[in-house]
Amino acid sequence: MNQTLPQDVLYILNTLTENGYKAFAVGGCVRDMFLGKVPQDWDITTSARPEEIIACFNKTVPTGLAHGTVTVLCGKNAYEVTTFRVDGIYKDHRKPESVTFTQDIYEDLSRRDFTMNAMAYHPDAGLFDPFGGREDIKKKLIRCVGDPRVRFDEDALRMLRAVRFSAQTGFSIDGDILSAIGRLASLISAISGERVRDELVKILMSDRPAEIKILHETGILRHILPELDRCFATAQNHPYHIYNVGDHTLSVLENTPKKLTLRFAALLHDVGKPDKKTTDEEGIDHFYGHETASVAHAEDIFLRLRLDNKTKDAVLLLIREHDRRFAPTKKSIRHAVSAVGKDVFPDLMALQKADIAGQNPAYLKERLLHFESVMAFYEEICADADALTVADLAIGGSDLMNLGYRGKEIGEMLSLALNLVLDDPALNQKEILLKKLQNID
Repeated sequence: MNQTLPQDVLYILNTLTENGYKAFAVGGCVRDMFLGKVPQDWDITTSARPEEIIACFNKTVPTGLAHGTVTVLCGKNAYEVTTFRVDGIYKDHRKPESVTFTQDIYEDLSRRDFTMNAMAYHPDAGLFDPFGGREDIKKKLIRCVGDPRVRFDEDALRMLRAVRFSAQTGFSIDGDILSAIGRLASLISAISGERVRDELVKILMSDRPAEIKILHETGILRHILPELDRCFATAQNHPYHIYNVGDHTLSVLENTPKKLTLRFAALLHDVGKPDKKTTDEEGIDHFYGHETASVAHAEDIFLRLRLDNKTKDAVLLLIREHDRRFAPTKKSIRHAVSAVGKDVFPDLMALQKADIAGQNPAYLKERLLHFESVMAFYEEICADADALTVADLAIGGSDLMNLGYRGKEIGEMLSLALNLVLDDPALNQKEILLKKLQNID
């Protein structure tokens, strides 16, 4: 660990120490320093009680006095300082009913989830690591503090956190943890949709989003995303596919750029396939209309996860359009871009490219050539500034009113004019368009 603690953190630690209290940086910030990362958040734990913390500093906010947490303000920065504590009884698999303050840092660390998160550090006192977190980091191993079954029974979200840390760090998950998750997976149902969503987002935005497979293998997935879980039991006997729907989804995820809307779309783009599976006389599977079914399931999932509307709408559009097919011609591509939106089209193509990469590699080269042709034409369309929306037309509503159109007729004529221009951009001239619209019966 070669990093120097920020001046604000040193100030808080030194102030508490000078007033006769023990104080340490603790948890994720210490872990990140050993991982060679710059911590984004700094948590501090101390033997000082909340009222004593407040007395040590000029500016504080009593953010969680019942749990021993005081926020210390240093200029524009805020740092949570929490009293050493021991958790009381957990009855809902989410949080303790009470906490008891203690003077023993060991007792405080012993209640934490994983060994790599149960380390405390002070520049003068050094590292306090009673559970071997530093060694586990060297081994690239995620291991619980104590019995995993006890840790997960206390807070079931820790099961998801284990997978999330694996996805973020590339560390292996200890076998005892995996066994405990398999036995206690149903407890995840006690966790709110928001907390589940936050962990899923971190997995999706990691370098290893396909670690979601662990959620399936341990049984958690059927409790949080049953629509996706069943996809692993849905075979795809089709020339274009070599995986079941679930494993195909993981492959698509691995090939999708690190953008949340794209990753969510990749995760859920085929969840409707089990509903739509049919097999023809030759034994080939088909999934006609699965896009619509996938959108419906995704809407239910996002309601449970309480995803924000902006992200939800963007993801649903990508899922709805992910199987849209068009010829590698400018005319076809202009119509497609107009239909999905100029700002959405690059994301749609990124999703389609990832979808192709998750299919039968025998067809990969041919289908990637098609993709590259489409993108080349799209770039030409953008460079030529072809009209793609009604707003791009050389005419507007007032021009049509002068021709005698009223009310909804104006919208209908503008749509007609746009279709003409999408077919042939050279028609996007005021006189030409008005003349054509005048001649329409």
